Amino acid sequence: MRTLLWIVLGVGLIAAGGAVYMNYVSGGSPQKFRTAKIKREDLVLTKTATGTVEPEDLVDVGAQVVGRIVKFGPDRKDPAGEKTVDFNSVVRQGDLLACIDDTLYKGQYQQAEAALTRARVDLGQMKAKLLQAQHDLNRAKKLREANERLRKRDPKLVVISDADYDLAVVNYETAKANVGAAEAEVKQAEAALDIAKTNLGYTVIHSPVDGTIIARRVNIGQTVVASLNAPSLFLIAKDLRRMEVWSQVNEADIGGIKPEMNVQFTVDAYPDDVFDGKVSQIRLDAQTSQNVVIYTVVVKVDNSDLRLLPYMSANLHFEVERRPDVLQVPNLALQWEPDPEWIAPDVREKEEKTDAYTPGYENDSSDSAEKRGRLWIMEGMFVRPIEVHVGPSDGFQTEVSGKDVKEGMEVVVTDIDETAGADDTNNLLGPPKFFRSKHRQKRNQPPPPPP
Repeated sequence: MRTLLWIVLGVGLIAAGGAVYMNYVSGGSPQKFRTAKIKREDLVLTKTATGTVEPEDLVDVGAQVVGRIVKFGPDRKDPAGEKTVDFNSVVRQGDLLACIDDTLYKGQYQQAEAALTRARVDLGQMKAKLLQAQHDLNRAKKLREANERLRKRDPKLVVISDADYDLAVVNYETAKANVGAAEAEVKQAEAALDIAKTNLGYTVIHSPVDGTIIARRVNIGQTVVASLNAPSLFLIAKDLRRMEVWSQVNEADIGGIKPEMNVQFTVDAYPDDVFDGKVSQIRLDAQTSQNVVIYTVVVKVDNSDLRLLPYMSANLHFEVERRPDVLQVPNLALQWEPDPEWIAPDVREKEEKTDAYTPGYENDSSDSAEKRGRLWIMEGMFVRPIEVHVGPSDGFQTEVSGKDVKEGMEVVVTDIDETAGADDTNNLLGPPKFFRSKHRQKRNQPPPPPP
């Protein structure tokens, strides 16, 4: 029994010694660290903004006359003709959209038509009177010539008096003027008939373009009133395969936005998908909200698959700069701060004296100096610092360079908190899907797995 007890005690001492050796002699680490590899790929610097998906070209179809809606046109997709145009109906230019009660306008047209007939009859009478007046004037002229011949023989002989001759002239000129007035009345009546005909035509509303009805804003039986602004009946998008995103960009960022700049964005409906576009317009008509100047930037988008719907909210990333094929690390690696006892003994004393182990981005006093930072690599049970030059960051990854920096090198990004969830750090290490994921597909390189 005593022998067995000594054997068990010996085995326990051997196991404890092995653990001590593994932890402190052979380099096993009592502290667990999460690491990430330094990788080489394109680094894309972006500016973010929010916006709204809009159809590229919208046509607001209104009513130009007052009246009650009596019917809608047939839906093109319904062969039986029982379904009428509605939301999402596809229309072609000239298709019937709606009809307004035309009773009043038919009466006005008939009145104008009758007025034109009356004006033409009056014109005919005036022309007849002009013809009679002209004949009377011609006879008066001949009689006056006869007066001149007779007076040579006897001054007292008179065929037509001067008063009668003047009356004939006045009657002719009056009749001539009456013809001109009658002709003007005919033109006026013709214009009134054209107006009445046009108004009658406005009671039938046709689609002015090919497109899709985004909104139907009236119902059968509803009365529309056309005043200074034509009431809107239908809103038609000409081509939903071509969309735009109207983004709101702060004045502090507008200087970096240029026409034809690449843009990627997401919408809440498809959170895992990234859509591509290009800047087509930077509108100068800025808006001011709470003393902040906001510019509207229009991004053109190909929507051939019709997945994007009007008025979706979009989160945009504008590609301001692309730095190709550079070494980069997660931002956490440059921010991580080791405890002094984790630092390799041969550098710990120096680090403690100079307080050099404090992480972060260190700037030289000179404006032209490069930013400097520090990464930490595993060395047995400890970590050892390497100095790096820090470049631009996309918010997740930062460009680094230096003589000790190599692709594939593993650097510490954090020490593992046993109380935290396993995915907490992975969420912070994950690269943005904007631009970066597209680049990985091109190079046929999957994202690095979590440590």
